[in-house]
Amino acid sequence: MLSVPTLWTVFVVNFLALGLIWAYVTRSYPTFGAARFWTASAFAAAGGAACAMLRVVMTDSLLPLLVAGTLMVLAACLAEMGVRCFYGRPVSWRGTVLISALAFAGLGIFIFAYDSMPMRIVVYTAAQVVPMALAVKLLLAPENGRVSPGARLAAIVATMIIGIYGLRLVGALVQPGEFSYVRFNASQSLVILVLVFLSMALNFGFLLMAIDRLRNEVADLALLDDLTGVGNRRHLLQRLSEECARSERSGETFALLVIDLDGFKAVNDTHGHAAGDACLQHFTLMAQTRLRPGDMLARTGGDEFCIVLPSSTLREGGMIARRVLEVVRADAEQCTGNDIPIAISIGVAQWSREIGLHPDRLIAAADHALYDAKKGGKNGYATYEPSAPALAPDMVELLRRSA
Repeated sequence: MLSVPTLWTVFVVNFLALGLIWAYVTRSYPTFGAARFWTASAFAAAGGAACAMLRVVMTDSLLPLLVAGTLMVLAACLAEMGVRCFYGRPVSWRGTVLISALAFAGLGIFIFAYDSMPMRIVVYTAAQVVPMALAVKLLLAPENGRVSPGARLAAIVATMIIGIYGLRLVGALVQPGEFSYVRFNASQSLVILVLVFLSMALNFGFLLMAIDRLRNEVADLALLDDLTGVGNRRHLLQRLSEECARSERSGETFALLVIDLDGFKAVNDTHGHAAGDACLQHFTLMAQTRLRPGDMLARTGGDEFCIVLPSSTLREGGMIARRVLEVVRADAEQCTGNDIPIAISIGVAQWSREIGLHPDRLIAAADHALYDAKKGGKNGYATYEPSAPALAPDMVELLRRSA
């Protein structure tokens, strides 16, 4: 049978290793705030386990138990704070300080004022279970409609740890002295060994949560335009495919606006590319003020933008086009001095059964309307009439270049 001091040594080494891993994550990803709390939690647990080992040496003093218990409670509170930070919930030190202080006071009373091992276990168990239960509640709450595998694993492990503390409490009340963390018996060796394993599994769950979050952030960045911060062409096509599939199932229409900045090449040639970039950013901000919740603005390349209008008709698409035109025209009228006025042309098209699951056909229809708007004198909009055959995508590209 492994001795309790040996297992506590394993506990210390385990948490030190976890602390170093989280410290590396914290340094590599400074904006990932939860890692800082999980780093502190791991090192606090390592310190608590180290203090518990001193009880074997300092046999005449229970002070190591007081310090060890308080540090282990602090570690649980810090882990819960990391979970709150991960999910963007308000993080306050008040609860952590209160729980740790109450644990310190309770353990101190039942060590120095009234020596009672069962009551020490009651205080310690309550102080450990409260933050873990709060963490489990957050871990099982869906984020963006789903619970990540890492969060589910962490919640299961935390629940198992709570269960072990509960069984230990019952055992301590039924058989006092059998469930002390520093006694050399099979029960304590098994409890500590299981807690070592579960602590590693809990932190592994946290790591999976971090990996899943970072992977999603990278995926989101891959769908955003670097200059304007709106969706890029990949994101647009993904959204259009989803809307086409939804409309195919329900029969409900949606609309697409294709927007082109008039004379944008002259802006780059005359004022430079930095001024052109500023114009694109300015237009993005203006257009977003005229969109509804759920509408999507995307930059598809150069000076070309698209707006997806879910659950909208051609008429409603025309209304949004007018609103965007009005804000751009009003801004151009207020330009003075070195300000660069912006003018745009917009093509509007509506999904139909003929388009089906092919978003490129809808883009081609909106491009056809954009070409009509350009022919009509620019700085305006036109709608695509289904009676007119939509241009093929390659023909649309040719007309764009000529415009």
